[in-house]
Amino acid sequence: MSQSQLVAKALAAATDTAALEIGVDILDGVGAMFREQFPDKRAIVVADENTWRAAGEAAQASLRRAGVDCEEPYIFTDKDLHAEWKFIEMLDERLAATDALAVAVGSGTINDLCKLSSYHRERPYMCVATAASVDGYSSFGASITYKSMKQTFTCPAPRAILADVGVMAKAPREMTAAGYADLAAKIPAGAEWIIADFVGSEPIHAEAWHISQSNLKASLADPEGVAALKPEAIAPFVEGLMLSGFAMQAARSSRPASCTDHLFSHLWNMRDHKHNGVTPSHGFQVSVGTLMMCAMFDQMYKTNFTALDVERAVERWPSAEEVRRAAEELFAGEAFSELGVTEVMEKYADKEGVRHQLQVVKENWPELKQKLQEQCYTFDQMHKMLSVVGAPTCPEDVGITKQQMRADVPYVRHIRRRYNMMDLGLRAGVLDEWVDGVFGRGGVWEIK
Repeated sequence: MSQSQLVAKALAAATDTAALEIGVDILDGVGAMFREQFPDKRAIVVADENTWRAAGEAAQASLRRAGVDCEEPYIFTDKDLHAEWKFIEMLDERLAATDALAVAVGSGTINDLCKLSSYHRERPYMCVATAASVDGYSSFGASITYKSMKQTFTCPAPRAILADVGVMAKAPREMTAAGYADLAAKIPAGAEWIIADFVGSEPIHAEAWHISQSNLKASLADPEGVAALKPEAIAPFVEGLMLSGFAMQAARSSRPASCTDHLFSHLWNMRDHKHNGVTPSHGFQVSVGTLMMCAMFDQMYKTNFTALDVERAVERWPSAEEVRRAAEELFAGEAFSELGVTEVMEKYADKEGVRHQLQVVKENWPELKQKLQEQCYTFDQMHKMLSVVGAPTCPEDVGITKQQMRADVPYVRHIRRRYNMMDLGLRAGVLDEWVDGVFGRGGVWEIK
């Protein structure tokens, strides 16, 4: 099945999105798409100063030529605009003053703000994507920082999406690199889902897996063309991003698109991490997290699970109360301490549960290892791809020291209840060995 055929099939199965158009020089179609999806409705273009110049003005003109009644555009002017609650409140107030439907013109931040604020007003909305920077355009839910905690809020994806690849090709190069990294994260995320399915923690959703994974590597196959900002290379990559969002719609979860690779970014955002005075982009942070997980899988394959002493591992496994006390101590002083303790307790398994998980892996390790190696790129393979497109390839590129990256591992493992490969390593008593393999002598990120 070709990528375009897969998009059509995914769109037919989508729960929220009814229309998607990807092409070059198609901004003039914004008005027609809006009228088709929202007959007799009014529109309000939402953008920031950059996206207004890139596509917002043209989108507004197209809407008016199509006979759509338009409000004055709402343009964010804050230089540090990001997906944070105060901007939700600002947009909520504006949408409350009109019955118009939002037309989000921008990338991840603008889209997530419009997604959640439109949901607050119980309205659908349309998205005009301006950069190949995230997979969240077509995703179910909006990732917003609220009370110092990065959270995914339940809200529908846009009813209609128009992605002008010509506009996207003119976006800042680092935005395209960020989107490529966000899409590449689905490689190790898929491997972690295989593990969760294998141990019985979270079964793979067949339709969502097919949508997100079947053509994923083809979407990533031309990093040189993406780096050169060639529309013919960006188009299949944009389709891959959209497919990831449709997979999330199908699963009603972000599981098809992310796992530990994203959790480093969420942790740093919850700590309000800055690099050179600004918040590093989601995709750039995810790039580092993705490489970390590829390196961790390289280390995992060195473990001979067929020789694992399951009973010894079970004997050492702490009680729920011991885990709670350790989590409370770990998160003491963090603004999100309650979240951390809650999440780690939600995925706590008792000794019998741990025994079952480890026994399944032990008895089937050759089969599981083969599946993981077929799914996940090695660190060197992923490093080359991300280097070519200009995405970060070490923690320092986003203002995180290797020492801090290593110290963040326990926090990352705790802040989401989603089962991940670090949970398996912890249960088997080998997680520290894997981390040492990444940051110790001879590791890919050796701490000198």
